[in-house]
Amino acid sequence: MNQIKYTVTPDVLASKGIRFANFIIDYIGVLIIGGLTGVAIGIISELTGSYTIYEALILNDNVVIDYVFGYFLWLIYYTPLETLTKGRTLGKYITKTKVVLYDGSEPTFNEILVRSLCRLIPFEQFSFFGEDGKGWHDSISKTYVVDIAKYEAKKATFEGLDEIGKIGE
Repeated sequence: MNQIKYTVTPDVLASKGIRFANFIIDYIGVLIIGGLTGVAIGIISELTGSYTIYEALILNDNVVIDYVFGYFLWLIYYTPLETLTKGRTLGKYITKTKVVLYDGSEPTFNEILVRSLCRLIPFEQFSFFGEDGKGWHDSISKTYVVDIAKYEAKKATFEGLDEIGKIGE
């Protein structure tokens, strides 16, 4: 007998407004990490008497270095958080959302890394304003951001119906 597997449906996806809120909250998180990194670099420079890193990263007038440092901060924020917290960041905790795969399973480190790298595409953070509400980092990594309450309720209903179907076997 063919067993039907659960799949994520559009009705459990996080709304565009929630996705934007996630972005704003996570952006603030990245800014905080950037500020703390700058303070740590300053303290280390003072303690060691070596200002090479401080001058290169903090006092530079090089836009390329600024972008590389910023991209590094984004990777440091998203990749470990979404990997270690099963698809959640600070923004997703506050909005009660999470990242899942098409079948509802947790994304692997590689899928999270692809999501994080895709966030570095210019203007990517606005890509989820499209018709389907999925960002490029979702589409390319084949992941979904779901509203946890709707997702869990629908999955529980699906699994309950699947159990009923097994009674007659």
